[in-house]
Amino acid sequence: LAMGMAVALALLVLLAAAAAVPEKNPLLNICMDAKHHKHTPGPEGKLHDQCSPWKDNACCTANTSSEAHKDQSNLYNFNWNHCGVMPPKCKRHFIQDTCLYECSPNLGPWIDQVDSSWRRERILHVPLCKEDCEEWWKDCKDALTCKENWHKGWNWATGTNRCPWGSMCRPFSKVFPRPKDLCEKIWSNSYKYSPERRGSGRCIQMWFDPAQGNPNVAVARYYSWKKICSRAQVENVAPERDQAVQALPCSVLALLPLALVLL
Repeated sequence: LAMGMAVALALLVLLAAAAAVPEKNPLLNICMDAKHHKHTPGPEGKLHDQCSPWKDNACCTANTSSEAHKDQSNLYNFNWNHCGVMPPKCKRHFIQDTCLYECSPNLGPWIDQVDSSWRRERILHVPLCKEDCEEWWKDCKDALTCKENWHKGWNWATGTNRCPWGSMCRPFSKVFPRPKDLCEKIWSNSYKYSPERRGSGRCIQMWFDPAQGNPNVAVARYYSWKKICSRAQVENVAPERDQAVQALPCSVLALLPLALVLL
């Protein structure tokens, strides 16, 4: 037992040493190149309502955060009420989803290039925490919609999204039978349903208490190292110490589960 404790503590000391090394990780603390995002994240003292958790370090402006809360927002001329009035308990999840997308500087590991008239980058397969997906689905299951993928296929003849000709308004629970379907299909796989829970450090939270700090910072750090280390293994090269990353955290990342078990 003493030997196990010693090994675990040694590994955690290595992890601490790695964390103390100044980082130049290109996947951390960045804003995507999209329609309403700032070029770099920074403080925004007056973010509106549900976007306020990001006020200390945000990719959105105060105006963007305010527009995110409107039924007919100027952000994308998108109308939540395309099949009648969306219930408030459901709408709050879509507002929070918009706040995460527009304001979070912690989505770097999942930014993907895209050729679009309104953005050059998007997010793809962000692991959204189990509770976030399930609560979203639970609060929206009785709301109505006519489409599975809200990114495309709308009738824009009036300048705002309307249901395509011939489509029927149905309960969310029929269009999206499971929480996984809602999270993954509604925005073209921007999110991935994660079996991990809030606080695990392995999934992105749409909801968090800013008084406790932003838990997505650690999640982005974990997945960024995992992505870079995986790339280095595929290319059969070690990351350079003074370039984007240092080699030490890759080895520590691999040993961390062992340290946690031994403790």
